[in-house]
Amino acid sequence: MQQQLRCSRVASSRITPRTRTSVVVMASAKPKLQLMVNSCTGKMGQAVAEAALRAGVELVPYTLCGPADAAAATTVTVAGRPLTLVPPATRDAVVQELKGRYPHLMMVDYTLPDAIHSMVDFYVQHRTPFVMGTTGGDRAKIAAQVEASKVYAVIAPNMGKQIVAFQATMDLMAKSFPGAFSGYKLRVVESHQSTKKDTSGTAKAVVQSFVEMGVPFEVSQIELVREPKAQMEVMKVPADAINGHAYHTYQLVSGDGTVMFEFQHNVIGRTTYAEGTVDAALFLAARIDAHDGKTLYNMIDVLRAGAMR
Repeated sequence: MQQQLRCSRVASSRITPRTRTSVVVMASAKPKLQLMVNSCTGKMGQAVAEAALRAGVELVPYTLCGPADAAAATTVTVAGRPLTLVPPATRDAVVQELKGRYPHLMMVDYTLPDAIHSMVDFYVQHRTPFVMGTTGGDRAKIAAQVEASKVYAVIAPNMGKQIVAFQATMDLMAKSFPGAFSGYKLRVVESHQSTKKDTSGTAKAVVQSFVEMGVPFEVSQIELVREPKAQMEVMKVPADAINGHAYHTYQLVSGDGTVMFEFQHNVIGRTTYAEGTVDAALFLAARIDAHDGKTLYNMIDVLRAGAMR
């Protein structure tokens, strides 16, 4: 008989009294933060801007956008508030002006994978703190560039706090028990809305942990599901979530087929990522206020600081 362990949900991290205290301190101290969310013409940018307003964060009424967006309109509305669109042709001059008007300016980046390196160049050039949830690009190159610049930043391919906690758990398992799954075969399937062209950064990170646990696997073997019919029939994505979801399944089977482990994390909508992004911005603002010597962070740093509302 096949033994099966199924983890279909990532349990919420247990918050100790000390963790609660650090959250309250962060919230009550209200770090100086004026947040400019870029790409608010897109759904993720909109979601982050709305989450920032819900959290009481000052939203800078401008957003960087692509040339086509600026050609079609001059503003975009978020929760009833107009944001001025800033195309590439004028963004250098506009951001220099905004830095004078908003001394605690920080930017959020959810642009396109193809633009990630040029956006990092832009933030570093203007020495503007930023939170980047955009996937793709050469992550090692980006980290080295930002760290060398000493520009404060949180960079992570996934801003969903509980999912990041799951990733960290897998990483810890890999470091603590290398080779634990030697002899097992791995299958990874991920489904996102059809507009996401690249492979899930979360899936890549988890795969790396399984590789360290002794499972031979290449990122190119990750199965991408982008067709609505397959998403609904195979992945069981609700029809009303086709345009905004992130479903991941990792299945490990022993060499003789008698044991199977399966891990899933399925997300509908963008709220969890948006709220995690705002938490990351608040965390980074606190690090800036403290003149922390470390300047480059990821979401695990945010979690370890207890920076979860």
